[in-house]
Amino acid sequence: MLTAYRTFSKSYWVSAVRELRSLRRLTLAALVAAITIVIGGLFIPVGENLRIYFTFLVCSVGCAVYGPLMGLLVGAATDTLNFIIFGGGVYFPGYLISEMLGNLIYALFLYRKRITIARLAGSKLLINVFVNIFLGSVWSAMLYSKGFYFYLSQSVVKNLLLLPVEIAAMAALFRLLIPRLSKLGALVPHDATRNRIIPWF
Repeated sequence: MLTAYRTFSKSYWVSAVRELRSLRRLTLAALVAAITIVIGGLFIPVGENLRIYFTFLVCSVGCAVYGPLMGLLVGAATDTLNFIIFGGGVYFPGYLISEMLGNLIYALFLYRKRITIARLAGSKLLINVFVNIFLGSVWSAMLYSKGFYFYLSQSVVKNLLLLPVEIAAMAALFRLLIPRLSKLGALVPHDATRNRIIPWF
């Protein structure tokens, strides 16, 4: 059964290293990568190089279970495989960085933690603002004809408008999965009387 650790404690990172040697976690990571690639091909275009994806749901659950180091590897694998399967032109490493950072943030907020609305909201807010809005605008400005502020203005609107919906979707998914994953020892156990509810703190 998993024990909660402080994010920057030695025990937390020792546990994260152990995940890399677990066959069950490696199998889960491969499954998350496969599902992410499939779902990644399904998106809603909302502007120039601006799309709504649903992969964050799968990634957040995966990172909560297998932690930051496996999350970084899964992020690198999914970005590379997505380019091979769906991409065209020149491979751009900026999106690899974004994918890995997103997984790292989910894991730092959720791995070996009691899942709460505050943690889900904090992870998604940081990803939307820093990874999606800021870094995404930098990558788009480097790759395409319009400047940084053009892409920034579009990305701010999209990511901030979607943020409450994305947090609600994550909360609903974790509410369904917490009882099962806790029993399997994949998440830190939640209180027996509240394991179907995600508290605020």
